[in-house]
Amino acid sequence: MTAAHEHPHDHGDAHDHHRHDAPQADHADHDAHGHNHSHHHAPAPGHHRAFALAVALNLVIVIAQAVYGVIAHSTALLADAGHNLSDVLGLLLAWGAAWLATRRPSARFTFGYGSSSILASLANAALLLVACGAILAEAVGRLLHPASVAGFDVFVVATLCIVVNGFSAWLFMRGQADDLNIRGAFLHMAADAAVSAAVAVSGLVILATGWNWVDPAMSIAVVGVIVYGTWGLLRESVRLALAAVPQGVDIERIRVFLAEQQGVTDVHDLHVWALSTTGTALTAHLVMPAGHPGDAVLDAIVSSLGERFRMTHVTLQVDLGTSAHRCSLDGATQIHR
Repeated sequence: MTAAHEHPHDHGDAHDHHRHDAPQADHADHDAHGHNHSHHHAPAPGHHRAFALAVALNLVIVIAQAVYGVIAHSTALLADAGHNLSDVLGLLLAWGAAWLATRRPSARFTFGYGSSSILASLANAALLLVACGAILAEAVGRLLHPASVAGFDVFVVATLCIVVNGFSAWLFMRGQADDLNIRGAFLHMAADAAVSAAVAVSGLVILATGWNWVDPAMSIAVVGVIVYGTWGLLRESVRLALAAVPQGVDIERIRVFLAEQQGVTDVHDLHVWALSTTGTALTAHLVMPAGHPGDAVLDAIVSSLGERFRMTHVTLQVDLGTSAHRCSLDGATQIHR
């Protein structure tokens, strides 16, 4: 059996091989380290600047919304302030995880610290749901005991928030398709801009009609929007944390691709999981009765997996098919075919 490993990094190391062959043995070890793929484990430097700017801007907004929410007796503004505060904490979590992802692997953390981005996404989603519970409780209380709301103040502050959140969303637009953390930041900022627009509308409605109940009602609508937007992030974060196949990866297409390679008669023990919110690992056994096909062949397969399926760490084991290879999961021995 033969194992081929591919670890793309951002630095320009030389392509090197380590191979140990034994005559008549049924396996040989082969490591291939490729550095030519553009799919990285950490956000680009521009995203670190985006995190810093978005955090600073949203802190200003949180303070403004909290102060004027109290002055104007607006639960909608207070709700949006609580949401923005949770966004600031979430941005800090994502930013910290992005920094950890840049650290080199160690003897204990051999895959590096990229999985911290998965934990940050999970914590971010949980934090948003907790904030929603607090907002909902306050809004229901205000519906039962209405208070006078300064509609003009609500409108002005909410309009400012639309500008700030819209700009923050634009900062994360680049790269949000490839990174769950960046996508979470983008969706949060975009949702905040939409929510702030709704709050601004409630301020105008109160000015025109004097209907103070519109403010807490809008707060409840804000909670609905946040929960709806957060659910997808929470679901995908949980899946990645449980080593599920990442969204957008078609494992059956990968299986077919591997089975079509010259000399391969069977593919089993195929596993795909997330190393981080940007990196994906793959392991598989290739049954090749003719034996080891050569380093160049395995290198080509690994390269194709990176280019076609965006795999960033690949381990392939070549089996001769002379015995049943078993994979033990959770204490249960299973045969994968």
